[in-house]
Amino acid sequence: MHKPLKRRSFNSFILAMGFLAMTVTSEDARADLDPENTILMDLKSGQVVIELLPDLAPNHVQRIKDLTREGFFDGIVFHRVIDGFMAQTGDPTGTGRGGSDKPDLGAEFTQEPFLRGAIGMARTQAPNSANSQWFICLDDARFLDGQYTVWGRVVQGMELVDGIKKAPPSRQSGEVDDPDKIVKMRVAADKE
Repeated sequence: MHKPLKRRSFNSFILAMGFLAMTVTSEDARADLDPENTILMDLKSGQVVIELLPDLAPNHVQRIKDLTREGFFDGIVFHRVIDGFMAQTGDPTGTGRGGSDKPDLGAEFTQEPFLRGAIGMARTQAPNSANSQWFICLDDARFLDGQYTVWGRVVQGMELVDGIKKAPPSRQSGEVDDPDKIVKMRVAADKE
């Protein structure tokens, strides 16, 4: 004969089943992605999964994969983070003025919209000046459409991106004091 579940046990059971369902859903979503065109970005708060978009920006995607495989992004800070807009990284100096030793890239502008979770390449006023800096949109930023290269999108872990330390409201530039950083970044196809 079965004993009826106590209310507390039943609630714990339901909660555990909910976590299991979320885990299965997350793994299923990642299983649909091409590992060669998927980036795993570890933050102090957990892992963010990024889908690369080589059909839109083949040269930018290749640059991101090359730099990732070199370990370039490991330990690099989010130097410019503006609440409701974007979180920018990819500068080894942490100042917003640096880049890799590779040549700048030609623009690969498309009409792909800059929606929440879209990832674009940062650049100067010159359209063909993207190098290693990039940003994740924290909210829709459609005014960027057609003016910056979209090369990826966050497909898992956007809540972790939302938690990246923002600039103090008094700082117009978006520069962050004691910024969060990328702990490790790798192409999903690569073995650790």
